[in-house]
Amino acid sequence: MSDTNCVIMTGNLTRKPEVRYTPNGAAVTDFGLASNRRYRQGDEVKDEVCFIDVTVFGTTAEAVVKHLDKGRKVVVEGRLRHHTWETETGQKRSKLDVVAERVNFMPQGSRNGDGDAESGARSQGKRRAA
Repeated sequence: MSDTNCVIMTGNLTRKPEVRYTPNGAAVTDFGLASNRRYRQGDEVKDEVCFIDVTVFGTTAEAVVKHLDKGRKVVVEGRLRHHTWETETGQKRSKLDVVAERVNFMPQGSRNGDGDAESGARSQGKRRAA
């Protein structure tokens, strides 16, 4: 049995998406996603924010750039990817990001987390059979 690497996140874009093209002409878009978690610790309500970079390819990348802006709520489905590199000073660095296979655009009024990704949302990428 092979391993599973599957991520589903909702959150708000932290910056305007930008598109670039590979030498063979494939579109690639990167954007930041802030996913919020609210929890109670004793009598205090606390917020925790997870910031993650997301990369999208192909026609979905172009649609993200065309239709989304900073602050817009989305649902991202994809896989985790681990990067390692060495800085000019020789320090080793690493980070996790998400490679999105599907990006669902949430309705404009649902920035607070209300709303349904399946009803009223614009979906890009592969569609699942009902």
